[in-house]
Amino acid sequence: MQTHDEYRRRLLKGILFLPWCVAAAVAAEPMPDPRRIIALEWRPTELLLALGVVPQAIADAPNYRNWVVEPALAPSVKDVGLRTEPNMEALQRLHPSLILLTKGYGPTAASLASIAPVMPFPVQDTPGLPLTTARRDVRALGERLGLPERARQHLQALDQQLSRTRRRLSGVVTRPLLLFTFLDSQHVMVLGKGSLFQEVMDQVGVTNAWHGEVNPWGSATMGFEQLAEIKGARGLCFRRSNGDPVDDMVKSPLWQVIPFVRERQWQTVPAVWFFGATLAAMRFCRLLEQSLVNPT
Repeated sequence: MQTHDEYRRRLLKGILFLPWCVAAAVAAEPMPDPRRIIALEWRPTELLLALGVVPQAIADAPNYRNWVVEPALAPSVKDVGLRTEPNMEALQRLHPSLILLTKGYGPTAASLASIAPVMPFPVQDTPGLPLTTARRDVRALGERLGLPERARQHLQALDQQLSRTRRRLSGVVTRPLLLFTFLDSQHVMVLGKGSLFQEVMDQVGVTNAWHGEVNPWGSATMGFEQLAEIKGARGLCFRRSNGDPVDDMVKSPLWQVIPFVRERQWQTVPAVWFFGATLAAMRFCRLLEQSLVNPT
């Protein structure tokens, strides 16, 4: 019969051995096949592309091409339905090695676990600092895919882009910048504190003209006529690639009374995904340089 002391010794040995068991289990987790990774939201799609990995499929590919635009999707990338409700049968048929998703948006990790391993990403794990969160996500995905060096190189390129943009904009920007896009013919979305672009602007030395209330993602929706209340700003309007309400709005008499329109201190720029990650931040930097250093 086992004595109390023998039992205690066996228990202690088991506890000491447990970390090695856990480490072995983690090490034994199969590396995903990079040719069979599916992203069910555009932000993790961007994280994959930042590492040079072409997704097998993504959700809502047609609207990605309209709202995100860059980086462009390869023709081989398949579509698996809506981001909020992807086609589960299509997912099963593709036999993915890994599924990427954004926590709180679309299906849960538990609902996909029978199809493939799932890697969820937070929208923000550092409130109000989405670019900081994106940096961590790039590193985490790089580790998961065995591509830590690609992650390091990408983040180095991001830092170089931010430094370059800050230098180019130094002494050039004389007005606060109002970032907005038309949602329809009557409403705009403006970007403010807590948005990805706000964190970029803070790092390149540009002041945001919008100081009003925003939602948890750093944006606010309003009637476009409220833009008339913003004085002394320069407007930057992001337009979708597949037509945009701004094309009709520029003909409206109401549009002409908005201060930055009347003062010819505004322009349209190509779409960038407002809720993206590091690649969206870099694209935004390039657009800032193009629109502010040599405005047309």
